[in-house]
Amino acid sequence: MGFKTIQAYFNFSKEQRIGIFLLFVIIVVLQTIYFFADFSAISKKYPEEQKWFSFQMQIDSMKASTQSFIPKQYPFNPNFITDYKGYKLGMSVAEIDRLLIYRKQNKYVNSSKEFQNVTKVSDSLLGAIAPYFKFPDWVNQKKDFSSSKKYNYTAFAKKDKVVPTDINLATQEDLNKIYGIGDAISLRILKQKESLGGFVSMEQLNEVWGLSPEVIEKLNLHFKIVALPNFKKIAINSASLKDLSQFPYFKYPLAKQIITFRSMNGDIKNIEDLIKIKGFPADKAKIIDLYLDF
Repeated sequence: MGFKTIQAYFNFSKEQRIGIFLLFVIIVVLQTIYFFADFSAISKKYPEEQKWFSFQMQIDSMKASTQSFIPKQYPFNPNFITDYKGYKLGMSVAEIDRLLIYRKQNKYVNSSKEFQNVTKVSDSLLGAIAPYFKFPDWVNQKKDFSSSKKYNYTAFAKKDKVVPTDINLATQEDLNKIYGIGDAISLRILKQKESLGGFVSMEQLNEVWGLSPEVIEKLNLHFKIVALPNFKKIAINSASLKDLSQFPYFKYPLAKQIITFRSMNGDIKNIEDLIKIKGFPADKAKIIDLYLDF
């Protein structure tokens, strides 16, 4: 192949030469932009994407606040742990059942060590929950007494007899001394006494919600009805529907029937007349009789 033959391939027209020159200029410009321009900062964010990022930040913030929240633990008596309470504390079903079976025998744990002996909880779990155990004051007093110096027990051989006091004169502090009664139940007893005007029978303590038979037995040992309280009796033949319905033993339907019975039969003479009315609590007739004036 001769030189002239090769030269024939490089013979361009004027239009071709202009095109090649423009192509060369474009390549140089693009290379210059590539080397000197910063493309890393160019990022287009759409409104939907920005909204999604905003929601994600809120979710992350809520997760962080939830993880940092630690519920406050309050002191409690381990003798009254329920299934749910035990589960929240980290006790197994078997450990909770052991405690409930022990309590059904009318027995109480009086120390952290005794709690572990009964429930068989691990040392690590006991160490976590024991600081929140709150036993009655008399348990701590018993420990203090046992650690004090030795006395001649012959002087205490005879146990002092409990002298019952009037339940209607009992204060909240007096009631709280009974094992098994806390502030809530003692206030409930006092509220019941106030609504009645006073207790006329110790049987009325069975009507107070939350009192177990064992606690009622202890109450009967320490309290009694010394004298009937001085309260205003309900005039059964002249009391209005409102007055009758406010009496704890007369609900509104029964109070309405008493008014109807009274209007149709005349004055009610005794408790036996009231027993004839449908819905009257006949089993409490003797107690109700003491609150009425015929």
